[in-house]
Amino acid sequence: MTTNTQDPLDGLDDRVAADAFRRLVRHLQHRHDAQNIDLMGLSGFCRNCLADWIRDAGYEGDKAQARELIHGMPQDEWKATRQTPATEEQLERMKVSVAKNAQD
Repeated sequence: MTTNTQDPLDGLDDRVAADAFRRLVRHLQHRHDAQNIDLMGLSGFCRNCLADWIRDAGYEGDKAQARELIHGMPQDEWKATRQTPATEEQLERMKVSVAKNAQD
């Protein structure tokens, strides 16, 4: 849906937005118990999405470098030390949640 009004977030000072973003990323680095699959199932985004979004915003690193920046370690290390296997229920919740991301 498109509106003619400006999004109030566009008026947010870039320094404030950047500080909030860094706080979010550090929070997710600390809360490794919050699995990506659960984040996807609840909100339709995860740490890997944040890595993609910083690349979309102009980060010049490749996909692996972006994910390392967000995860706080190489993705292979993250998977080996932090990621648990996804259940069928988690995968189904993710599928339903991600479908809600489609914008009209």
